[in-house]
Amino acid sequence: MPTLRRIPHLLPGALLCLVLAGLARLSIELPGMQQLGLGSLTLAILFGLLVGNLGGARLITLKPGVDLSRQHLLRLGVVLYGLRLTFQDIAALGPAALVIDVLMVGSTLLVAWWIGVRWLRLPRESALLIGAGSAICGAAAVMASSPVLRARAEHTAVAVATVVLFGTLAMLLHPLLFNHLPQLFASSKAFGIFSGSTIHEVAQVVAAGRAMDPAAADAALISKMLRVLLLAPALLLLGQLGNNGEHGATGRRLHIPGFAVAFLGVTALRSLDLIPHAWLAPLQQLDEVLLGMAMAALGLATRLADLRREGPRPLLLGAGLFVFLLLGGWLINSGVQHLFGQQ
Repeated sequence: MPTLRRIPHLLPGALLCLVLAGLARLSIELPGMQQLGLGSLTLAILFGLLVGNLGGARLITLKPGVDLSRQHLLRLGVVLYGLRLTFQDIAALGPAALVIDVLMVGSTLLVAWWIGVRWLRLPRESALLIGAGSAICGAAAVMASSPVLRARAEHTAVAVATVVLFGTLAMLLHPLLFNHLPQLFASSKAFGIFSGSTIHEVAQVVAAGRAMDPAAADAALISKMLRVLLLAPALLLLGQLGNNGEHGATGRRLHIPGFAVAFLGVTALRSLDLIPHAWLAPLQQLDEVLLGMAMAALGLATRLADLRREGPRPLLLGAGLFVFLLLGGWLINSGVQHLFGQQ
């Protein structure tokens, strides 16, 4: 009964998030939008930022529903994201891709923590959110990491904006490298693995792959989805890095996020073909809606004045990770593919 009594308070804010997510989904169908590599999640947070900052205090009554979307619906969306993956597709790419992605995710998170916290003196959660978005799958990884790190809304929004910016640059740069410096790798497949292991967003990998050839595009997408699968273990690492802070928390018990375990469980069900095929498309569409609502809620809860207070340091960290993904990613890809005889 207490839950039922809360529905009238939750509904208006949740409906606004749903409307903004729907507008974002419709907007990516506009001519030229997909070529920009901007997915519906990115547009949802932009729409939320616009409405939230124009509405100001007038939106205070919508806060319960916005918080519901930003927290609980987000976790459900991350769980359903596992429907996009199968272990079989990942195995078809070979062991080199798995080794590369594990090294890229782990090293990017550690570099983000070292540069962001030790050098740039960013708040720990802000540095690790930018690291998660750069290392794994862009805005979706930032959103999944936010509750693990107990990050504030403005830190999460800054991280999303940073990874979208530098992911877009990577999306534009990789096809240029593929066309003008093909000697970087011995095959299109090898170059695709490099792109999939270093470009930030799934949508950006798809856009970059379309500017290459089919072999590179397929390898890039599967490599990228393998990085998405690494979201669950990465959340465990983030929990340790986030807790290993000023309060001497090194001895804390390891916290395993329940939604990360559920994410792996859904992926396993998908891999074992235990989910009816007729359910997949509707569930994936539902997942898109839930994540879109969470991103819209994040935008609604963020004030641009809070973002300005962060200064240039998040951008500096994003730029540093962009360079690391490009140069360090080339070195890791070249070394591992040579080791596995794929160069």
